[in-house]
Amino acid sequence: MERTTCKSRAPPCLAGSPLELPSTGDSELKWGWAVSFSPAPLQCECIWFGLLFLTFLLSLGWLYVVLILLNDLHNFNEFLFQHWGHWMDWSPAFLLVISLLVTYASLLLLLALLLRLCGQPLCLHTAHKVLLLLIILLVAAGLVGLEVQWRQEWHSLRLSLQATAPFLHIGAVAGITLLAWPVADTFYRIHQRGPKILLLLLFFGVALAIYLVPLFISSACIMEPKDLPPRPELMGHRGAPMLAPENTLMSLRKTAECGAVVFETDVMVSSDGIPFLMHDERLTRTTDVASVFPHRVNSHSSDFSWTELKRLNVGAWFLQRRPFWGAKQLSGPDRKDAENQTVPALKEILKEAEAHNLSVMFDLRRPPRNHTYHDTFVNQTLETVLSSGVPQAMVLWLPDEDRAHVQQQAPQMRQIYGHLGGHSTERPQFLNLPYQDLPLLDIKALHQDNVSVNLFVVNKPWLFSLLWCAGVDSVTTNDCQLLQQMRYPVWLIPPQTYLMMWIITNCVSILLLLWTFLLQRRCAKERERTGKNFLPSPHFSPPLAFPLLTPYMPLSPGLETAVLLTRINAFIME
Repeated sequence: MERTTCKSRAPPCLAGSPLELPSTGDSELKWGWAVSFSPAPLQCECIWFGLLFLTFLLSLGWLYVVLILLNDLHNFNEFLFQHWGHWMDWSPAFLLVISLLVTYASLLLLLALLLRLCGQPLCLHTAHKVLLLLIILLVAAGLVGLEVQWRQEWHSLRLSLQATAPFLHIGAVAGITLLAWPVADTFYRIHQRGPKILLLLLFFGVALAIYLVPLFISSACIMEPKDLPPRPELMGHRGAPMLAPENTLMSLRKTAECGAVVFETDVMVSSDGIPFLMHDERLTRTTDVASVFPHRVNSHSSDFSWTELKRLNVGAWFLQRRPFWGAKQLSGPDRKDAENQTVPALKEILKEAEAHNLSVMFDLRRPPRNHTYHDTFVNQTLETVLSSGVPQAMVLWLPDEDRAHVQQQAPQMRQIYGHLGGHSTERPQFLNLPYQDLPLLDIKALHQDNVSVNLFVVNKPWLFSLLWCAGVDSVTTNDCQLLQQMRYPVWLIPPQTYLMMWIITNCVSILLLLWTFLLQRRCAKERERTGKNFLPSPHFSPPLAFPLLTPYMPLSPGLETAVLLTRINAFIME
């Protein structure tokens, strides 16, 4: 039987239209007899394989970004609420979407590698090409969003490498070792000297860079166990917001129960001069102001009188929409307690904190310009603290406004500074900084100067462990009940042990690389000797029982799987 040949047409890798077979009466052709095409350009296959590999790396990198930024995702949820007016915890949605993208890119890349090993070209369907481009655009949009709106999170990602770099290095070594098989196969199938040398230099250059990465890895948790600093104390961020409504008396009690030593909160001054606890400038997120004062939902929180504030419920919202993903359901008594929470005054909080042996640290928010106490809100708050009768030492004063006056009126009150420089009144004894500032701090030098360091907001065990190893004195957290249970850092590796891990990992990888290239060389020589390559002879006509598919013929999903399994079986038998 003569072999039927399609006329000149674009190869399937470039053509977007389905394959059209020539009209013929030969029944054998209908069952898939060999059809030849013009060879698809190698550049086409390499470009799409490169895009596929890039998509895999980007999606995997974005998964890492999301997992790290889960520590700060509550800020993102609050940001969207302020702009959209609808509360939603985006943690599950982000994790689900990115997990699906990584799974899709991983499976597609695995299939592409198997096809390459079996001599089958990568002819992606148009739908796959569109999806790959969409994933790249989606990840790029996310990175641009980080740069524009949350630039400080880049510092979080760089800091996270101190906790993950040793393990990312092992994963990278494993990845480059697995990639050696298709690279070696491609190397011995290329006949031109230039591309072979370029491929070899590129692959081994990347491998060498990965092997030497530990030279640049610096982590506080690579230390001897005997040198581990004391465990940091805990400060409750707005109390214990995963156990109770934030900035409430219930939240303060839960803070004491989970072992924290400081209740951190936010203070505003009402229109009639009463300092009260509230974080947001609008009351819509944490109160029922929409039902009690429907025409004042956009009013500033400080524009309400104390009588009006006491009418608001600040606990029901916590039961209707849980602010944190993974927070446990409240028990019956706790639910009843949460339902009855009202806006607390600063004086109430100070009295309750004294009873539970807690210190109180608060940030003071200036009222709007038309507010009665716009210029005197600091004095109003200070008078409330002094008149409460609690020991001055249990109050950690954070506001910078009128600090000299505050120190003069309350000399026993502990002054907390939220920045590194510019302390004109005295040398700071306590710093309260974002955890992203850790690389800028010399903790040992600060301790020698009798300066304590608190970093905020720390919610995840990996970050708490890193700050623990670094010697931080305390951390502010939303998840005090989780961090309180930690008795040891997530990981702590002695330097000599890490050096042995590095050497063994690299040596095993190098041996596997050499074995892979030697084995592929032997296979290549065997193919040359026996002529067992996957490309058919121009005059070969297969029997009806085994219809032949040429390398550049687009396959249906079912037929592609069958061909792939047949090729794998033949390769194993060889």
